[in-house]
Amino acid sequence: MKRLTAVLIVCCLLSFSFSGALAETGGVASREDHVSVTGYTATIQGKEIAYTVTAGTMAMSTELGNYDLFYTAYTLVGSENPADRPITFAYNGGPGAASAFINLGLLGPDRLSLDEEGRLARVPTGYEPNEYSLLDLTDLVFIDPVGTGYSRAADGTDPTVFYNYSADIQSIGDFIIQYINRNQRWASPKYLAGESYGTVRTAGLCDYLMGQGFLNLNGLMMVSSVNNFASVEFLEGNELPYACFLPTYAAIAHYHGKVSEQYRDMKLEIFLDEVREFAGGTYWSALFKGSRLTGEERDALAEAVSGYIGLPKDLILRKNLRIDMETFTTQLLADQNLFVGRVDGRYTGPAVAGSLADAVADPSATTNAGYIEAVRNLYTGKYQYQTDVPYKPLSLDVNAAWVYPGNNAILSQERIIHDCMSKNPQMKVWVICGYYDQATPFFAAEWTYSHLFLNDGFQDNLSFTYYPSGHMFYQHEPSLQQFRKDAEAWYQ
Repeated sequence: MKRLTAVLIVCCLLSFSFSGALAETGGVASREDHVSVTGYTATIQGKEIAYTVTAGTMAMSTELGNYDLFYTAYTLVGSENPADRPITFAYNGGPGAASAFINLGLLGPDRLSLDEEGRLARVPTGYEPNEYSLLDLTDLVFIDPVGTGYSRAADGTDPTVFYNYSADIQSIGDFIIQYINRNQRWASPKYLAGESYGTVRTAGLCDYLMGQGFLNLNGLMMVSSVNNFASVEFLEGNELPYACFLPTYAAIAHYHGKVSEQYRDMKLEIFLDEVREFAGGTYWSALFKGSRLTGEERDALAEAVSGYIGLPKDLILRKNLRIDMETFTTQLLADQNLFVGRVDGRYTGPAVAGSLADAVADPSATTNAGYIEAVRNLYTGKYQYQTDVPYKPLSLDVNAAWVYPGNNAILSQERIIHDCMSKNPQMKVWVICGYYDQATPFFAAEWTYSHLFLNDGFQDNLSFTYYPSGHMFYQHEPSLQQFRKDAEAWYQ
């Protein structure tokens, strides 16, 4: 990959008011933008392209307050009709995560260097050209929410103002409108791509942009989707996750050869179809019956569950047929003194004390530090972005302070997604799942999207794709290769 130019610029750009969301500032932003603009070439799918990178902060002044939002924009050079070219706004989840992962892992022109098993290829970590990038199909704008990456609330604005569902959506939605306005992209097909909690943000942004910005979108890319927290939260009295996680447990048990012998040689997709039928039928009915199950029924169900997910029958009976994630991950390979990953159940690590919600204890989260090291090198080195603001890749402060709608009630977005799709019949929604992902299980996403209750004619705008990988499915190169093919079809 060849660099064409490298210029560090500090500029004062116009600030716009739209739908009353952006604050009036007399036409000029109260603070300066701080961006670096560099140019490169890349080879993607055998074709050489030239592109410009704009990395830096946009000074935002809205009714929420003043904040400097960091973004990384990749735009194709030499497009015949640049204003008509698709543009995709992308971000990660957390909600306190910067966009390093979806940028350096999936969509951007550079990719974290990994070995064949999806682990770090070397230390210090590095990056390499990403021949599977979507930059030839769409311009890309990666966004770091306030409190992550280099994005910060400005002096005089309380940063915790932004640490909630509504303000997060508004602050990023206002940025998207501002970016489109400043760069004359109103004629461009517009897409959103979010990963994990980023799919929550995507649904909220779609609603906000349509309502406040009068901006229709062409597509939503939902990577490792979770849009109803009831499907993934093991809370007292909530039976839903036990059914929603069961097919993921089965996929992981199948991968490690722990399922009953009759299933071991079965093709994964065929096996999972059977498990889905069981989880949403016989098993779900049993959970509903509760103590009304007979002893014979309990015994038969425990036998079936054991065959599917590889845990001992007596353990399943002791757990009253209800297997939470921690039980599964610590017990599947307990005979080998190993436990399996939460983010990707293909990975294993020594059984040690610690919560699987902690990346330190999750054997499938060991690449996180690599993304952080590589993206810091990318910004300060290749993109020549200089700042004394520390880069925050995963902000625990943001996560700890985060407030969900309804005073932290269980978040569900079926109505929002239904309304967005119904009001915009041209918009496509693509749900992307990893079979071995215990953070956002694929059957939970299926349950959520089967409860949109779309009218006839809109269901065809919704599509699902599955990859034999985990939460960050792109760390499995064969899955990344297939994603690239699937993305070509989806964008076209």
